[in-house]
Amino acid sequence: MPDLSPLVLSLEVALCAGLLALGLGTLCAWVLARVRFWGREWCDVALTLPLVLPPTVLGYYLLVLLGRQSLLGRAWESIFGKPLVFTLTAAILAAFVSALPLVIRTARAALEAVDPTTENAARLLGASEWRVARTITLPLAWRGLAAAGTLAFARALGDFGATLMVAGNLPGETQTAALAIYDAVAAGRDREAIILSGILSLVAAVLLYGVNRLTAQR
Repeated sequence: MPDLSPLVLSLEVALCAGLLALGLGTLCAWVLARVRFWGREWCDVALTLPLVLPPTVLGYYLLVLLGRQSLLGRAWESIFGKPLVFTLTAAILAAFVSALPLVIRTARAALEAVDPTTENAARLLGASEWRVARTITLPLAWRGLAAAGTLAFARALGDFGATLMVAGNLPGETQTAALAIYDAVAAGRDREAIILSGILSLVAAVLLYGVNRLTAQR
């Protein structure tokens, strides 16, 4: 039986990254869908660019941003006494950045599908923007938001390139299931690679089925 600890680590990373992406992505999607400002579509392009960038390019950008020579990297090391790169936190951040564009695009579509006349009626009755969002917009868009969160989890679960660049491939520390599969193939451990690949494929299929059910019943 192969070591399943990389799979457990992948689930932990994907859960943390998915929740972060869902929270920040929903906020960004709400701004893009509801607020009119100059450069809005260019902002959307910048936020969704990681979706189409090669993983190694995205990983390189993150490495420059989070590395020991960067402002953020130096601040992190001064506070916590250790570098940010090649840690579990770096793996979560890499998966988060990879998953964020999926949340923004899916959540924006869900929010824009909400009938604005319903929201405007609530505003005319004196409801604040927060109350409109909490009692009308989010409940009506919850299926799309749930689909966005599911896609973010699935994307984070299988991240490879950005995670490898920023977090490395340290067994027991930052080696996720995708990285473990790469190691197994390189070392000729085909049985281990097949099992881990099969588990990830099954999980991804179940998640995509859930997304289809959510979007079909909107």
